[in-house]
Amino acid sequence: MSAQAQIKRQTVVDIVAHKNGQPVVMLTAYTAPMAKLFDPHVDMLLVGDSLGMVLYGMDTTLPVTLEMMIAHGAAVVRGSQQAMVVVDMPFGSYQESPAQAFRNAARVLSESGAAAVKLEGGEEMAETVEFLVRRGVPVVGHVGLTPQHVNAFGGFRSRGRSEAEADKIRRDAQAISDAGAFAMVIEGTVEQLAREITASVNAVTIGIGASPACDGQVLVSEDILGLFTDFRPKFVKRYADLASTVSDAAATYADEVRSRAFPSAEYCFGVKKG
Repeated sequence: MSAQAQIKRQTVVDIVAHKNGQPVVMLTAYTAPMAKLFDPHVDMLLVGDSLGMVLYGMDTTLPVTLEMMIAHGAAVVRGSQQAMVVVDMPFGSYQESPAQAFRNAARVLSESGAAAVKLEGGEEMAETVEFLVRRGVPVVGHVGLTPQHVNAFGGFRSRGRSEAEADKIRRDAQAISDAGAFAMVIEGTVEQLAREITASVNAVTIGIGASPACDGQVLVSEDILGLFTDFRPKFVKRYADLASTVSDAAATYADEVRSRAFPSAEYCFGVKKG
């Protein structure tokens, strides 16, 4: 048996085993090459609807379509071997009814090859989560700052600062966990609230701008790689500065093309040496 054939993808059971144990490592990925680079180091790859902003230059995630999510999800599955791949359900693809959510989630899983879907919302989505889980669709929830609700929230801001807001997020998290979500992203919440939720729900909690006490962490890959220079969220730690590297490489290439230094003989066919 080849080494590649022996590689086993992370499953729901594997991820659930991280509860109160070693933290889950999750990164976003939208393309096969990036998935291949991240795959040996992470437990989960999230094909987030953030791709609308990261790859397509959209102002929000709202215009992202189901077809976009399926196409990028399939690319990430093809580029990875061992990480569990989770695909976001885009805005409008699951809120209408549990039946609509199942039809579209089934498309995501069957057409992309991903192992689970992620959807936003709390108490109002609990019935849908339960409907999906009962029909064999593994679900990751998403509470706190939910980007698809940006218009209702009046922008991107941290959540849970008032007691009323914090109590709503607690109820949302409990409802989604009780409905059967095996994991949930807690985004942009005050630290103590995310800590409390992690201790109170059965689902594996994955923080982003939340708490080190969460059962795992996720960040947008382009953020940690330093590919964006105009804005860095408070919760992002940069592990590289690739924007400068990429820009410098492009500048050097441009200079060599304009000076005819590239392509030199070694990069051409049929040119004899010496």
